[in-house]
This record gives sequence, structure tokens and C-alpha cells, in this order.
Amino acid sequence: MIRWVIVIFLALMIFSWATPLLNKLGLGRLPGDFRFRLFGRDWFIPLTSTLILSALASLIARWL
Repeated sequence: MIRWVIVIFLALMIFSWATPLLNKLGLGRLPGDFRFRLFGRDWFIPLTSTLILSALASLIARWL
């Protein structure tokens, strides 16, 4: 169980580090990526970007 906590923690750290780079590449502004304000807070749901990054990770995993 502790292994999964560490993996999730590291994945979140890498994702937060890579977010500005991914925004420069255009991910996060694709059709299907939702941004809205609710209860005085900005919310972001990156559906299309998640699908693209998942497909890319799948291709890399198959290639290796």
C-alpha cells in the first residue's frame, strides 16, 4: 500500500512540474478541456488532454 502512495505522490509532483510545459504545447486548451468558475473557485477538467496523454503513454509502453 505504501508503494502506491509513493507512486501517486511522485506522479502528482511530476504532473505539477510539467503543467507549464504542457500548457505551452497547447495541452489544456483543447476542445473538450473544460474551465469554469463555481463557488468562487476556478475548476479545470482536462478530458481531451487526458485522453491524448494516455494514448501517448500507451504507445510508449508498447514500444518499450
